[in-house]
Amino acid sequence: MNPQMVIGVFLAYVFTLLGIARWTNRKTRKGDDSQHFFAANNSAPWYAVAFGMLGASLSGVTFISVPGWVESQGFTYMQMVFGYLIGYGFIMAVLMPLYYRMGLTSIYGYFAQRFGARAYKTGASFFILSRLIGASFRLFLVALVLDLFVLQPLGWDIHLQVMSWANIPVGYSAAVALILAVIWSYTRQGGLGTIVWTDTLQTAAMLIAVIYSGHAIVDALDWSWSEIPSRIAASPFNDWVVWDDWKASNHLVKHLLAGAFVATAMTGMDQDMMQKNLACRNLQEARWNMGSFSIVLVFVNVLFLALGALLYSWIEMEGISIESADSLYPTVALDGGLGIGLGLIFLIGLLASAFSSADSALTALTTSVCVDLLGTEGMPSAQATKRRKQVHLGMTFALFGVIMAFSSANDTSVVAAIFTAANYTYGPILGLFAFGLATSLKPIDRFIPIVAIFAPVICYGFESYLVSAHEFSFGFALLPVNGLITFIGLGALSFASGKK
Repeated sequence: MNPQMVIGVFLAYVFTLLGIARWTNRKTRKGDDSQHFFAANNSAPWYAVAFGMLGASLSGVTFISVPGWVESQGFTYMQMVFGYLIGYGFIMAVLMPLYYRMGLTSIYGYFAQRFGARAYKTGASFFILSRLIGASFRLFLVALVLDLFVLQPLGWDIHLQVMSWANIPVGYSAAVALILAVIWSYTRQGGLGTIVWTDTLQTAAMLIAVIYSGHAIVDALDWSWSEIPSRIAASPFNDWVVWDDWKASNHLVKHLLAGAFVATAMTGMDQDMMQKNLACRNLQEARWNMGSFSIVLVFVNVLFLALGALLYSWIEMEGISIESADSLYPTVALDGGLGIGLGLIFLIGLLASAFSSADSALTALTTSVCVDLLGTEGMPSAQATKRRKQVHLGMTFALFGVIMAFSSANDTSVVAAIFTAANYTYGPILGLFAFGLATSLKPIDRFIPIVAIFAPVICYGFESYLVSAHEFSFGFALLPVNGLITFIGLGALSFASGKK
């Protein structure tokens, strides 16, 4: 793939995003209005929100990593996905009516009314930390693939030795900075009002890339589409359920519970994802959005896993070696002998996965910092807009800094790192929401930050002990355990205060 073609694809994609941003801002004529930035003026069509949420939920993690899971995990990831459906049902039945009834811009405003100011700031701070880590990991993964399969082969992988211990990857850093600069430029005015439509485009790009990739491999293998299910069923990848080993981290019960709590916490209690739901015209449309998103997500994950099985079948037949599971899809698409068309389509899908997760994260981070920490909703309009733009730029630089830190200290799989971080940082948020909804107790507000900090520490120690002493791991189910520890801590504070 020559440099001109890579640059052409990137520029075409960027100008398309900028064009959508210009259209949405002209359409609303409120490009600098905070309500447009934070909530799309509460007028976003539910079907556009649902389709865009699909792209934000998938991101680069699903696009790159999930196909690679098939070799070691088979289709057992679907256990988690079916667990998601339980969580999405709870969100539609309990959380969304609560948020709409309270008229929230930031969902963590619930903590202020239920517990107090310290709980409010604590919940928002843990979200900011969680989303900053998660978004950075996702964009890091995409940038790493671009570096390995595009920049290095093109000779653009330049390093600058500024000190004996500081070796700066100029090409990689420039790629990350350029992506973030583009995201900042098309979200700085329109915010969520723009993202609703740009994420629609980006979801379509990812799905087209996966479907085209599958079609190209099926043709190359000389299979028919009708025989794919039987081929996968006869392959070593046809594992769907793990039931016989309770110690396994991917046991069915653990995955179902983990999926339910991950969906509840990382969607229903996440400002990034719920901000999109709150952009709908009313609660009914928001429920239509969540319901359709949930159903489509199941089929899309099956599609990605099936693609993984096809990719492994192809490299086995061709004798292609890969460095890691995360490099499976990029290796086949860009260097697998299937033509330049597949490489171009993959590159577009890769760019879409990078932009779709990072743009919504940047907007959600800006919203939470402005509304939850700085209280911009109480400021005059001009002052609030100025402060929002400052925060928006600051969050862009923060994402860049965290991504560069990850690039110099990556020692685990990207997917595991994301979910491990989320298990610990989303746990206190889950515990706070659960305690507020399930009880009428009133914990001592000033001590709530202490509980939220120590709960993940205790959880980590408990998990480490079980692994070393009994070879037992909670796996992804660590999230509800963390939430339970937070819940117990809040209960202790309530009984100490004697308040109801």
